[in-house]
Amino acid sequence: MHDCSKSAHTLHTSYQLTKGEVVCEPPNNKLDRFCGTLYWQDKKYTLTNQNMLLRGCVLRNTEACYGLVIFAGPDTKLMQNSGRTKFKRTSIDRLMNTLVLWIFGFLVCMGVILAVGNAVWEREVGSLFQSYLPWDPPVDNFLFSAFLSFWSYVIILNTVVPISLYVSVEVIRLGHSYFINWDQQMFCSQCNTAAEARTTTLNEELGQVEYIFSDKTGTLTQNIMSFNKCSINGQTYGEVTDPLAPQPKRLDFTPFNPLADPDFCFYDDTLLESVKVGDSHTHQFFRLLSLCHTVMSEEKSEGELVYKAQSPDEGALVTAARNFGFVFRSRTPGTITTTEMGRPVTYSLLAILDFNNIRKRMSVIVRNPEGRIRLYCKGADTVLLERLHPCNQELMNITSDHLNEYAADGLRTLALAYRDLSEDEWESWSESHRCADKATNCREDRLAAAYEEIEQDMMLLGATAIEDKLQEGVPETIAVLSLANIKIWVLTGDKQGYSCKMLTDDMTEVFNITGHTVQSVRQELRRARERMIELSRTRVGVKDEGMEGCGEACFMGNGFRGQEEGHGTGGGGEKQLQCPLPPAPPPPPLPPPPPTNLLENISGEFALVINGHSLAHALEADMEMEFLSTACACKAVICCRVTPLQKAQVVELIKKHKKAVTLAIGDGANDVSMIKSAHIGVGISGQEGIQAVLASDYSFAQFRFLQRLLLVHGRWSYLRMCRFLCYFFYKNFAFTMVHFWFGFFCGFSAQTVYDQYFITLYNIVYTSLPVLAMGIFDQDVPDLRSLEYPKLYEPGQLNLLFNKREFFICITQGIYTSVVLFFVPCAILSDATQSNGVPLADYQTFAVTTATALVIVVSVQIALDTGFWTVINHVFVWGSLGSYFTIMLALHSQTLFRIFPNQFHFVVPRARYCNQSCG
Repeated sequence: MHDCSKSAHTLHTSYQLTKGEVVCEPPNNKLDRFCGTLYWQDKKYTLTNQNMLLRGCVLRNTEACYGLVIFAGPDTKLMQNSGRTKFKRTSIDRLMNTLVLWIFGFLVCMGVILAVGNAVWEREVGSLFQSYLPWDPPVDNFLFSAFLSFWSYVIILNTVVPISLYVSVEVIRLGHSYFINWDQQMFCSQCNTAAEARTTTLNEELGQVEYIFSDKTGTLTQNIMSFNKCSINGQTYGEVTDPLAPQPKRLDFTPFNPLADPDFCFYDDTLLESVKVGDSHTHQFFRLLSLCHTVMSEEKSEGELVYKAQSPDEGALVTAARNFGFVFRSRTPGTITTTEMGRPVTYSLLAILDFNNIRKRMSVIVRNPEGRIRLYCKGADTVLLERLHPCNQELMNITSDHLNEYAADGLRTLALAYRDLSEDEWESWSESHRCADKATNCREDRLAAAYEEIEQDMMLLGATAIEDKLQEGVPETIAVLSLANIKIWVLTGDKQGYSCKMLTDDMTEVFNITGHTVQSVRQELRRARERMIELSRTRVGVKDEGMEGCGEACFMGNGFRGQEEGHGTGGGGEKQLQCPLPPAPPPPPLPPPPPTNLLENISGEFALVINGHSLAHALEADMEMEFLSTACACKAVICCRVTPLQKAQVVELIKKHKKAVTLAIGDGANDVSMIKSAHIGVGISGQEGIQAVLASDYSFAQFRFLQRLLLVHGRWSYLRMCRFLCYFFYKNFAFTMVHFWFGFFCGFSAQTVYDQYFITLYNIVYTSLPVLAMGIFDQDVPDLRSLEYPKLYEPGQLNLLFNKREFFICITQGIYTSVVLFFVPCAILSDATQSNGVPLADYQTFAVTTATALVIVVSVQIALDTGFWTVINHVFVWGSLGSYFTIMLALHSQTLFRIFPNQFHFVVPRARYCNQSCG
């Protein structure tokens, strides 16, 4: 506990603990913030998230602390976060609901038709039999008879409504989820983590993904940071270009610094020499890295330091400072102790200006042993460089070039700066900061204003470049997913870079959108589209037919729907179109939007890179279609320096306009909003905690497993579900429509064709297990072929295997089957007689014949539909068929008839026939 710990040690009795009062914000679900004030012993203490102990927290800078329960029960952070979660439903679910409503309407229509038939029959024909077949009370006229007939037929024909469909669907989805959990090829042995399907409702949606939104750090990369390069006072370090030493030699820091980390790797000895000779800028650079952080240190033995950092970046930077002679040793709430070039130094920690995703920087204010007060700041170059003193312009230009070079190498960059403060400046700002810190209302806004006030007119020190290597198989996975017509957008908080392998040397053009105003962003997007059209026409040699006559409409229209986003990149060997803009007059009114597929069909591979502040303008209501119309023509789209909110906004934008299935994948808390916004959320269990995993629908340890999740499990799940649904509707219509045709031959009396036991067992025993086996185990090609031929994934994206058209084909086939099953036996048995002249046909014989034909037909049909046979499929299909004949023989036996003559009456005709023959 921070501020409280300064006074908590004076507490000796529980009575003293009851004398305080806490005023705080109302209960909420935000785990990363807490705003409150403790009034105790006539003093006022600020309570923030630093004073909040969440489950799993470990005390680092104090041996003990006092705890106070602020909220309990449903008001706790845990319960507030366990509230209602947005329920995700697949497109097949929504279609199924629509089709069930249609089927119910069809059921009502059949009931009406048969009821009308009953009314006509009773009036025209039934009245002739009133003398010996009177109506049962309370029926007294043909209209009331028709009314009762309607409801009777609704009950008889209700089997056309797939009541058991939803239960069967959930059983199949559960099976698919277990297959994902059990897949050994998605198991990461390094971290002992298996893939996990955290939901059972989205499996088939995995086979229809068109857009993937991915974080970079920890998702595409390993999130294991290593200090790679740096720029200090305009001089870059870390490049090793000696042609005589193709294998650079790793520096040995031990003779220079006994406290160095033996696992630290660096190869440029010029930086080490600069430290040794005492260069002031170099010393100041590493001093900043050793002080400006929130890392905790544990010293297990003399010189054996273990750093615990909230983020791998901070750990890498503090480790770099440690090896170059500025060793962070320990911290207390008010001090930071370091060892600088072998000399222990303790700084007074006056203030910490925390990092957050909006500020994108952090600062500390310290007082050195000589009494000098200095602010040290590190953060994203986009926010830090604009807060420098004007005298830094030349150095800023050089450092910016270095930053772009580092980003082009795929490195994570930060800019470093400092500011000397006088005692009066510190006292004045400290008072305003203290007031903001203890404010009860709008504390965060007032603190942000205080931070902004002091973080100005800083002096630039340099920049750092940290390497975060790609995970194994990331480039191959991106390439295969691209072949499957899946668009991948990389949304990252990093500076633009090539490390995700989204941008390649064979790309036709890379467009950087860097405008700071709505007008400039609009013009850059339009110019990018113009350039795409121009290069496309050059490549094909003639104008594309789809582009003919498009003119400016292709360039400025707002009707395009695009997709792809990612994190960006700077220079390197890519051909890029920078869009410097002179002051431009207001644009002309937008023409009517052209067809949405014009730009999507252009020739060439283009990439779009857009940074956070430009994206903020691009996501405005009147600009979003401009952005989409450009992005839809690009093979790669990369959004860099974006906030978590912007990530979610981009996903929502694609969901809104493209109507396509989206998948978001990330590993950190800043990816949670994106994961929840997408149709499917995937969490990577990595270095940044489990927040992303807890918010996700599926989780695993490596990005490369996404390829198998989509192309194998997703495609199979979609294929199986579609085949299951098609067969399910077919068998129900084939079974039920026989009753409908029979109504025209039984005076519309609501008489069933089949005996009661067959009606009961048809969906429970005879047809339930075979269709479940097909829905769980079926596959068209093996998993290796699915990965080898990514184009097999496209039918799911186009929704070809089950849609309204396929539904009507299935029910048409079912109706046709019912026609054959009813009218063929009816025609054959109508005039058939035995050898002794006794009629062969009766109701029971016709019913058994029709039922037997139905079971055989639907069993043969599922055998034809099954593409992959397992032992379970054979047992269920042929076992169900065999069970029908076994049960039929048992139910029609004379033994059961003698015992229960009223329940088992289908044996009566057979007994009569036998007696007549014997007689």
